[in-house]
Amino acid sequence: MPKGGWQEFSNIDSLQRPITASSDPTPKAEQRVRVQPTRGGKGGKTVTVISGLDLDPAGFKSLLKKLKTRIGSGGTVKEELIELQGDQVDLALELLSKEGYRPKRAGG
Repeated sequence: MPKGGWQEFSNIDSLQRPITASSDPTPKAEQRVRVQPTRGGKGGKTVTVISGLDLDPAGFKSLLKKLKTRIGSGGTVKEELIELQGDQVDLALELLSKEGYRPKRAGG
């Protein structure tokens, strides 16, 4: 066998990860949704962080609007996390359950 016969990584296509066609998002009942209060990096103010949602940007916006309306406080979406102002864990758990998710309280 001549030197340099190994060709697995010499082609640029072999270095790319395979693209998985995930056209269908995970069903709501199978998503691991975590709801936790946190204060880190918020100037001492408590915020409620909701993580583990498998939604598109429009889905995040819609769910955030429902949460903010029901809870009566501000909130935002940052890097696939929903942040709500204040310690709103119980209300968020209740609303997420009504929406069909299986939320779980995490942290303090």
